[in-house]
Amino acid sequence: MDILEDLQWRQAIQQVSDETNFKRLLASGKKISLYCGVDPTGDSLHIGHLIPFIMLKRFQQAGHHPYIVIGGGTGSIGDPSGRKTERQLQTMDQVNRNKAALTQQMRHIFGQDNFTIVDNYDWLSKISLLDFLRDYGKLFNVNTMLNKEIVARRLEAGISFTEFTYQILQSVDFWHLFKYEQVQVQIGGADQWGNLTAGMDLIHKKQPQAEVFALTIPLMLKADGTKFGKTAGGAVWLDPKKTSPFEFYQFWLNQDDRDVIKYLKFFTFLSHEEIDQLAVEVAHHPEKRTAQRRLAQEVTTFVHGKAAMQEAEKISQILFGGDIKELSVAQIEQAFAKMPSVQASAQPQNIINWLVDLKLEPSKRQAREDVHNGAISLNGNLVTDEQLLVQPDEHFEGKYMIVRKGKKNYTLVHIKND
Repeated sequence: MDILEDLQWRQAIQQVSDETNFKRLLASGKKISLYCGVDPTGDSLHIGHLIPFIMLKRFQQAGHHPYIVIGGGTGSIGDPSGRKTERQLQTMDQVNRNKAALTQQMRHIFGQDNFTIVDNYDWLSKISLLDFLRDYGKLFNVNTMLNKEIVARRLEAGISFTEFTYQILQSVDFWHLFKYEQVQVQIGGADQWGNLTAGMDLIHKKQPQAEVFALTIPLMLKADGTKFGKTAGGAVWLDPKKTSPFEFYQFWLNQDDRDVIKYLKFFTFLSHEEIDQLAVEVAHHPEKRTAQRRLAQEVTTFVHGKAAMQEAEKISQILFGGDIKELSVAQIEQAFAKMPSVQASAQPQNIINWLVDLKLEPSKRQAREDVHNGAISLNGNLVTDEQLLVQPDEHFEGKYMIVRKGKKNYTLVHIKND
């Protein structure tokens, strides 16, 4: 099975231009160069960004040469995709800081060999206004540009000339990489098809016999129809400071049975046979969540490394089935980063008064009832004594206490040293 057939099996292709000749090119055994771009509009990628780059990684593993364009040029003006309003312009200092952060993340994903990072500021910044109009502007038909879906959906609300020209700049990227780096394929999301084909058209106008191709990835939706990659807490980031490896692991572990095989196909490098076997597990033993666990292991290892994945698993096992007292302070800070939290004094206090003062219980009557019914745990220990004196400095270096109400409702208590 060649890489194109593998991608189709994984349902990772939305559109491919001139599929017959693209298959012929791949079947020739020639190692091609291909690219995907990302604008430095933030200082971290999120899991939605992973979608095209995982495809690029598959080509790299097949021996082809990926180029990553980190758009210092295009990122300084903003693109019109997916928004109803103009992107707020960033300072060049911010763009450069974001470029450095994204470059580091890309090097972690793609390694050091058979992989190139470039910045389109290096060539776009050298084009004068007159050269831009003469060498490129004359080759783009405004009516065609207006009909591109990515622009058409913005016309009612309005679009600036700056963002309108984004598709020309992206096309210039493809032309530059084709001309100087022999890049033949551009990869992007389904909403980028118009921009990708505009780049192919530009190349063909400048060099009619050129063999260039565009490949897009389908929009990824969850089984309930909502957009993949969003949670109640917002985006799931690759930066461990924004989304800890534990939270990252939990995101994948909690995927719906209806989605997990699709995500295994797309986000992991497991074989067809192993994924098919995991599909059987989902069908016959969904309660074991074997497929979700494997998905979480594979993607967390891919993004954060094996050690971080094993740490996330250890925290999960302790938090949901072990002795919480075994958690280290660092593990607590990772596990409870996005969980509810309150602050409490370091002074000892009666458990009932303490729960009410921290608003963990609405009243003393309810607090007594929950303690009597065994619904309250403190640092992993079931509380059954209404007269218990809470000693905040007994565990976790006197920095934290962990309250569990019921089976799953955790609150992290930050201890203030008075």
